[in-house]
Parts: sequence; structure tokens; C-alpha cells
Amino acid sequence: MAKNDDNTGILNIYASYNNTIATITDLAGNTIGRTSGGQVTKHDRMRSNPTIAMFIAKKVNDMCRDYKINSLYVRMKGQTGDKGLGPGAHVIVRTLTKEGFNILSMTDITCIPRGGPKKKGGRRGRRV
Repeated sequence: MAKNDDNTGILNIYASYNNTIATITDLAGNTIGRTSGGQVTKHDRMRSNPTIAMFIAKKVNDMCRDYKINSLYVRMKGQTGDKGLGPGAHVIVRTLTKEGFNILSMTDITCIPRGGPKKKGGRRGRRV
């Protein structure tokens, strides 16, 4: 991949209560790098931990420095149907801000279930 000259990237963060995944893309959507909690720790229960999210942010920092990216659009996504983002999403953004990145915007792109699968019971419902 060619290095970017525009110095702007998109950071996609998927933060559930089981894992935290961070993906960096350029403005066209081409993936530059990806890292997750499973690459940082070997413990399954620690993958969504805020402490591990700080290490994920350090790896994101290294990937961005290789491509000379210094400003980011942040898109955060939680698990569909959950109450919110996982514990690692805001920690990544906070750590990158301390590292000197310019956060241009933050957006929550969590999917909202509408309707869902067909309910059991047929046309006239379940009869007891």
C-alpha cells in the first residue's frame, strides 16, 4: 500500500463486552492496519479490559506513525442490541488524544435491531 499524504485516517473501533477491535483505514476505506485485544493478551477475560485498550491504542499509534497520520475520524461501534459500547472504546480515544492525535469527529455507528426474526406461533399466535 502506498503511504498517505493527506495525514488523515479513519479509526473504526468495535468494542463489545467480549473484545475490542481497532481498524485504521485511509479516507477511501482501504485498510492500513488492524489490532485487537486477542493480539495483546492471552487471557480471554481481559480482551475487553480498559487496560488492554491502552495497549491497543499504542499499537494503533505505531501504525499511524508509519503512515504519517496525525488526525483521525473515529467511528465507534458496539454489539448490536446491547446497551452501549464496551469498556475499551473511550479509553482508546483518550489514549490517542494524549499521544497527540487530532480527533476530528467521533461517531457512534452501533446497529439498532428493528423487528427481528419471525415470532413463533404461526398466523393466529400461540394458543395455550
